[in-house]
Amino acid sequence: MGKRSSSKKNASMLDTDDTDSMSSSSSSLRSDNMVVSGVDEVQVDKETFLDECLDALYEKRGSTREKALASIIEDFNSNLQHEFVEKKFATLLHQCLNSIKKGSAKEIALASHAIGLLALTTGPGEKAQEILEESISPISEALRTRLETSKISALIECLAVITFVGGEEPEETEKSMQIMWQVAHPKLGPNVASAKPSPAMIAMVVSAWSFLLTTVDARALNPKSWQESISYFSTLLDKDDRPLRMAAGETLALIFEMGSLEKFCGETKFSGEHPIDEGVDQRKLMNIHGLKNKVLNQVRGLSSEAGGKGSAKKDLNSQRNTFRDILDFLEEGYTPETSIKIGAESLNTSTWAQLIQLNFLKHFLGGGFVKHMQENQFLHDVFGFMPKKKFLSGAERMSVGEKRMYKSPNSALNKARTQLLNKQRMLSQDKNSGHYAVGFTDA
Repeated sequence: MGKRSSSKKNASMLDTDDTDSMSSSSSSLRSDNMVVSGVDEVQVDKETFLDECLDALYEKRGSTREKALASIIEDFNSNLQHEFVEKKFATLLHQCLNSIKKGSAKEIALASHAIGLLALTTGPGEKAQEILEESISPISEALRTRLETSKISALIECLAVITFVGGEEPEETEKSMQIMWQVAHPKLGPNVASAKPSPAMIAMVVSAWSFLLTTVDARALNPKSWQESISYFSTLLDKDDRPLRMAAGETLALIFEMGSLEKFCGETKFSGEHPIDEGVDQRKLMNIHGLKNKVLNQVRGLSSEAGGKGSAKKDLNSQRNTFRDILDFLEEGYTPETSIKIGAESLNTSTWAQLIQLNFLKHFLGGGFVKHMQENQFLHDVFGFMPKKKFLSGAERMSVGEKRMYKSPNSALNKARTQLLNKQRMLSQDKNSGHYAVGFTDA
């Protein structure tokens, strides 16, 4: 009897526990549904807000359009707006282009940044190509007018980003690089206002130019233009502006990393101080060796520069560290290795090309960099970065539109991603087939 009573009691307890468990489970399900519903409601609210911002871009008052663009930028920085982009891509692009054509300097800067974020959100593919094709002429036209440095910077950064994402042919990338080159070096062409650019503007242009250079196959470059650019960057190392010197130094390191100099004199390799092919033009060879040694001596001096009167210690240390890395690379072939935390994961770089890409995108995205690195598939592909998924899995968090964009093997984005990876693989093979240390000799 006692046992049976005990059994009944235990059974009763089990029933109660099961009921509680079911109640808890039901409550949990309701809670989960509320969370999912809440996420959906927030998403709808955000899309409604973005729709209102988009409508505001049609307003006649410039200040209203500026506020709308600032809000769009903030939303695109904090969340990847795939649903909105899928529905309103063309409208947003063309309203931003109208702002670049007709807006104030502030509106131009905001619209430029919004277009860059739009390109990063869409990722490579037909939409990114359309952004580049539709934007390059208005941007080039806007650069011909006299604007503040900050506004020119926004236009150049926009051009760099949309070309980085949407430029599939070398000619497209070089066209954008040439537009940038004329801003920093206006005597080369009539398409840009001839006012002498400030050191800050030149530093920004050099950074954007080198950012695009990371995507170019050296074999597609014009040797004459290339050698001229090396001479120009060498002169920038002698300027008083430290950020300008560092931008020029990193660009020169990238050029040497690409192993392109030998190709300019009809050579693919050097053996000591003498070319393997005795038929190479000796005068041209001596000129390139002279450039190499000049750059090496400049880098060596900047890596140990003493602080002058009024010089900021932080800036001086930053310059020394940068040029010590460049010196180690030029003399020993050691490339700088960096690692930054993105959530619980580490994003690592091991080449000058990767470091330049990382620094440029960090600067462009600002406070949105971590969010994009965690969720932007295009940037995952660029850096080979695989963040851990938090909370809901990626499949559960994806909208129907995002699934079409990312999951289908025949989608434009997947095809473009394959092209990007193939391009990166080819560039990597080119670099690995040569050597990083480029055989400098003391002048």
